[in-house]
Amino acid sequence: MDLNDAFYFVQVVEKGGFSAASRVLNVPKSRLSRRVRQLEDDLGVRLLQRTSRVVTTTELGEEYYRLAQEALGRFETAETVIRRRTNSIEGVVTLSCSVGMAQFALDRILPRFLQDNPRVTLVQQASNQMDDLVKGGIDVAIRGHVEKLPDSSLIQVRLAHVEWHLFCSPQYLENLDWTDEPAALAHHSALVLGRQRETHQWLLADREGQTASVPCRVRMASDDMTTLKRAAALSLGVVALPSYVCRPELEAGSLVRALPNWTAGRPQISLLMASRRGLLPAFEAFLDFLKRELPPVLAGDAPEIR
Repeated sequence: MDLNDAFYFVQVVEKGGFSAASRVLNVPKSRLSRRVRQLEDDLGVRLLQRTSRVVTTTELGEEYYRLAQEALGRFETAETVIRRRTNSIEGVVTLSCSVGMAQFALDRILPRFLQDNPRVTLVQQASNQMDDLVKGGIDVAIRGHVEKLPDSSLIQVRLAHVEWHLFCSPQYLENLDWTDEPAALAHHSALVLGRQRETHQWLLADREGQTASVPCRVRMASDDMTTLKRAAALSLGVVALPSYVCRPELEAGSLVRALPNWTAGRPQISLLMASRRGLLPAFEAFLDFLKRELPPVLAGDAPEIR
C-alpha cells in the first residue's frame, strides 16, 4: 500500500472534498480521485460516498480516516524530531489575519522574521472573512474578538488586548462644541467600520468602569480602515479604530483623540491553530516570534524594520 494514498484520503476528508484538497495541496483533482480509488481497491472497501456536490465518508471510511490520521501524525512527529536535531528552520508557514492587522501591525514585523529565517516561506492570507483553518490549509490565524471564542478543537493562545479610541481631526474638535461627556457624540457624524445602516450606537467605557451607549447618525461606513482615517482627517466625522492603526496620524497631528477618557472597545487578540502535534521548527519559530513581537506593536510600541 502506498502511504501517499492514505495521506491524500485524509486531506480530502479534512478539506471537505477533492476540489478543496486539490487547491490546498496543489495536486490535480484527477490525481487525488485516482489515488483514493486505488486505496479503496487495495482495501477492498468503499471509503467515500461521492455525489456531484458532496463527498462524505462511509462508516468504514470514518474509522479508516481516524486511524490513518493518527498514523500520519506519528510520521509528522518523527520528521519533526529529526528536523529539530538538525536545527533546520525551513518550510512554508501559512498565516490568516484581517486586512487591518496585515496593513497596520504585521507589516512592521513580518519582514524581520523572514530576514532572520531565510529558509522559511511565509504565505499571508489577509481577509476579513473567518476562514476555516483546516479546509483552508492555514497553520495559524490571528483573530480579534470581544466575546469569548466558542469551544472547539482549535487551540487558542491569548496574545493581547487592544484599545479602540475615538479619533477626529483637530479642526473638527476645535470648531464644534465638545464636552467630556459621551452624550456629545449624538450631535456628530459617525464614521463606522463595517456595513452599518443609517444609525449607529457608540458603546463606550471609562477607566472607572462606567459605560455609555450613544446613538448617532452614520455619515460613512466602510470595511477599509484607511478610508475611514482619511475621512476623519478631512473633518467628516468621528471614527473609532484600534490605537495602533492611527499611530502615524497622531504623530503627524492630522488626527487627535476625542473623549480621551473613554474607549470604544477593548477586544482580545488571539492566535488560533488546529493542532500543536508534530509542529515543524519553522512553525514553532514563527509562533514564538508572533508572541514576542506582536504585542508591543499592538500596544503602540512598534519596532522599526531592520
